[in-house]
Amino acid sequence: MDLRLPGSRWPRSRRPLSRRPRRTITAAAAAVVVLAGAGTWSAVASDDALAVTRADRVMSTGDGVRIDTSYFTAGPGGRRPAVLLGHGFGGSKDDVREQAEDLARDGYAVLTWSARGFGGSTGKIGLNDPDGEVADVSRLIDWLAERPEVELDEDGDPRVGMAGGSYGGAIALLGAGYDDRVDAIAPAITYFDLAEALFPNGVFKKLWAGVFVNSGGGCDKFEPALCAMYERVAESGVPDAEARELLEARSPSAVADRIDVPTLLVQGQTDSLFPLGQADAAARAIRANGAPVDVDWIAGGHDGGDPEDDRVRDRVRAWFDRYLKDDKGADTGPAFRVTRTGGVDSTDGRAVLNGASADTYPGLTNGGRSIPLTGREQSFANPAGAGPPAISSLPGLGGSGGLARLSSLGVGVSLDFPGQYARFESAPVGDDLRITGSPTVTVHVESTGGDAVLFGKVYDVGPDGRQQVLPSQLVTPVRVEDAEAGEDVTLTLPAVDHEVREGHRLRLVLSSTDLGYASPAAPATYTVSLKSDLTVPTAPGVTTAAAPLPAWVVWLPVAGALIALALLLTGRRRTTAPAPDPDLADVPLQITGLSKRYTRSSDRYAVRDLSFRVEKGQVLGLLGPNGAGKTTTLRMLMGLIKPDGGEIRVFGHAIRPGAPVLSRVGAFVEGAGFLPHLSGRENLELYWRATGRPPEDAHLEEALEIAGLGDALARAVRTYSQGMRQRLAIAQAMLGLPDLLILDEPTNGLDPPQIREMREVMIRYAAAGRTVIVSSHLLSEVEQSCTHLVVMDRGQLVQAGPVQEIVGSGDTLLVGTVAPVDEPVAEKIAALPGVASAVRTDEGLLVRLDADGTAPRLVAELVRLEVPVASVGPHRRLEDAFLTLIGGSA
Repeated sequence: MDLRLPGSRWPRSRRPLSRRPRRTITAAAAAVVVLAGAGTWSAVASDDALAVTRADRVMSTGDGVRIDTSYFTAGPGGRRPAVLLGHGFGGSKDDVREQAEDLARDGYAVLTWSARGFGGSTGKIGLNDPDGEVADVSRLIDWLAERPEVELDEDGDPRVGMAGGSYGGAIALLGAGYDDRVDAIAPAITYFDLAEALFPNGVFKKLWAGVFVNSGGGCDKFEPALCAMYERVAESGVPDAEARELLEARSPSAVADRIDVPTLLVQGQTDSLFPLGQADAAARAIRANGAPVDVDWIAGGHDGGDPEDDRVRDRVRAWFDRYLKDDKGADTGPAFRVTRTGGVDSTDGRAVLNGASADTYPGLTNGGRSIPLTGREQSFANPAGAGPPAISSLPGLGGSGGLARLSSLGVGVSLDFPGQYARFESAPVGDDLRITGSPTVTVHVESTGGDAVLFGKVYDVGPDGRQQVLPSQLVTPVRVEDAEAGEDVTLTLPAVDHEVREGHRLRLVLSSTDLGYASPAAPATYTVSLKSDLTVPTAPGVTTAAAPLPAWVVWLPVAGALIALALLLTGRRRTTAPAPDPDLADVPLQITGLSKRYTRSSDRYAVRDLSFRVEKGQVLGLLGPNGAGKTTTLRMLMGLIKPDGGEIRVFGHAIRPGAPVLSRVGAFVEGAGFLPHLSGRENLELYWRATGRPPEDAHLEEALEIAGLGDALARAVRTYSQGMRQRLAIAQAMLGLPDLLILDEPTNGLDPPQIREMREVMIRYAAAGRTVIVSSHLLSEVEQSCTHLVVMDRGQLVQAGPVQEIVGSGDTLLVGTVAPVDEPVAEKIAALPGVASAVRTDEGLLVRLDADGTAPRLVAELVRLEVPVASVGPHRRLEDAFLTLIGGSA
C-alpha cells in the first residue's frame, strides 16, 4: 500500500515494487561486460578538496561495439551512491569530466561514458535506441553493481542517479523508464518526444535536423534506418508517419508510464530545438506516475544565453543528496523556478538575472488572461520555393552568445517579409503584464492549394510601434491539411516568460515561411481571420523574487546580431570540435588561417589569415610592432578568446576554451601575482595545489633547476628583485613541465645580466625537446635565444622561418630598388642560379644566396632582368631584417 500523502516527497527507500516496471532490456542482461585498458590519475583541487581518482576503461557490449568510460571516486573507502553522467550530442565523456570530479568529491561514485559513435566509442549513432544506447546504460549499471565502492539496494541493484544535458538528458529519462534500478534523475535542456521536437505539428524543423546530422559526423555515422529517414524527409520537406514512429520509439514519451523516480527537469528558455513545452510534457507524465518533479527554467538553451552552470550543478547535487543519500536536510529548491532578466548592468553591460519561484509547478496555461486583438481578414502569399524565408531564431549559432537573449534585453532581430504574413494587434496594455507559459489563439485558415503551413508568433511592440521584440525568438509552426475548404485552428504559441511593459502592445503574426523550417515549395495564397481573443497565461503564483544570481550573459550589440544574421544567411553552421589529427600528434603547434576581428561589427582585424607551424625543440620568437596582433594570437592559443576563423591545433587537438590539451601548455603573460610573505617555493606549491593536479605531476625540482633560483627559493618573495620575480613566474609557468611554454615579454623590467639569465632559462627548457614561444620587443635577445621566428605586422604574417634564414649571416643581401619589384620578377630572381630565396620588401628585395651564389653575379643577373638596382649591401642583424620586413612601421 502506498501511504504517501499528495505532494509529499519520495522516501529514501526503494520505490514500491508495484510501481516499478520490469527490466525489459534482455540483451543487456545477457551481454558480457569486458573492461580493459584501465588507467588512473589523481587530482587535488585545493588544500581542502579531496583527491579524485579516475579509471578509464573500455566496455565491450557483446555486439561488437566498444564503449569508452571513465570512473571517478574520491575520499575514504566505504560504499556510496553512484551517478551516471551523460554528455550532449556531438560531444564525449570529456565534456562532463569537471562535473564528474565535483560529484566524486561530494561523495558519489561517478561513471561517464561516450555514447555510441562519439568520442572513443564505436558503433552507429542510434539517437538513444532502446536496443543500443539505452541498453548500454543497463550494462553500465550492471558494472556499477559489482563495484565495492557503490551502495546497493539489493544484490545487483546499485543506488544510482542519472544526469546530463540535451542528448545526455534524454538518456537519463530513458534510463529511468527502461531500467527500474535508476533511483533519481536530473535531465537538462532535453526532449521528451523527439518526433514532436523535430516535426512540431507536422512541420519539419530542417535547420536543427541538419545541425544534428552534421554534428554527428554525417548521415553515414547514424543507424541506416535513421539516415534513410532523414534523407527522405529532408528531400520531401514533409515528415511521414514512418519517420514519426521511428523517432517516437527513441523518445522518453514512449515509456512515459514507466518513469516514476524523483525528477529535476531543467529546461532552457532560449531554445528553439527543445522548447519549454518538452519539459512540461515530461513533468505532467512523471507527476501522473506519483513521483516528485521540480521544474527549473534557466536563462540559456540551445540558442545560447546563460546556462547558469554553477547554480544548476548545485541544484543537481542537492537533488541527489536528497534522493540518493537520503539527506532530508538537503535544499532541493522550489517546485518551480524561473530565471528572469532584470535589465542590464550599466557598469559592464551584462544582463542582471533574478529568480522567481512557486511552491507548485504552474504548467503552461495557468492564470489565463484574455487580450482582444483587432485586424480584418487578411490574405498573403506562400512564395514559390518558400523564399525568401522569414527569420526568427538562428539555429546553430547559440555558441556565439545567444541571439535569443537579445529579445529579453529589448533588442529584436526577427524579420518578416511584406506580403508573406498577416498580423493582428492588441490595444496598449494598461499595466505591466507578465506572460509565463503558452499563449493560445484560434484562427480560421484557408489556402488556394493543398496544405497550409503557418508560423505563429507574438511580438512585444513598443509605444512607438517600431520597436518590437519576439520573446526568446520562438515561433510555433502548424500544418493545416487540405485547407482549401477552410478550417478553424487553435494555435498553442511558444511557452515563454516575458514581461510586457505598460503601454506596449501584443502583435500576433502568422507567417507563411520561416528560416528554420520546411514550407511547401508550391506557391499558394493563404487567408487568415481571427476567431478568438489571445489568451496569455500569467502564472500568478510565481511571485517570490530570489536574490540576484551571480551569472553571466554575453551582451551582443545590435551590430553583432546583424553580423551573426548575415553569417547564417551565407550558410554558416555550428560545428563540434574537430577530431584530433593523428598526423599532428607530435607537432606542438599548427595555426591555420587564423583570424580575429576587433569587434563583430568591424571590418578591422586584429589577426587575419595567420598560418604557421612550430616543431619540437624550437624556441620561436613572435615578433611585430605594437598592434601587430601578437598578444591576440597568444590569447587565442591559450583558449582565452575564440577566433572568428581558422583553427589552432596543439599536438593535433583543436583549441577551444577549456580544451583538455591545454594542460600541456604553460603560459607567462604580463607577470604573475605572488603572496609577498611566502617564500618562492611556498608560492609555487600553493599555485600547484590550486590547479587540482597531483603533487607528483608538478616536477617542481626540475622547473626550479631550469629557472636557476638557487637558495632564493627559501626567502620571502617580498625580498626578491624584479629579475628574480620574473624567473619565479617562469618557474610557475614551467610547473608540470608543459610541452609547450608561452612567454609574453618575459624580460620586461630586467637589467642586462637578468636578461642574459632569462635567455639561458629558455634555452635550457627547450633543450629537453620541449617547445618555447616567446613574444618580445628585444630583438637582439630574440636573435640570440630563438631558433625560429614568426614576424607579424597589422595582424598578418610577414615571414616565418629559422632565425639565420631571416637574418642572414653574410649570405643575405638587401637590394635597394628605385621602384617596387613586381611579384613575377621576384619569382624569377628566386629561381636564379645561386639564389636560395627572394622576398619583396618596401625598400626592394631581401635576397638570400646559396653556397654557389655571389654578390657580383647577383647584380649582373638583376641588371639583365632590368631590375632598377639602387644599392646592394649585407643584411646581417635581426633589427635590420625586422625593420625591412615591416616597412618601418614599428
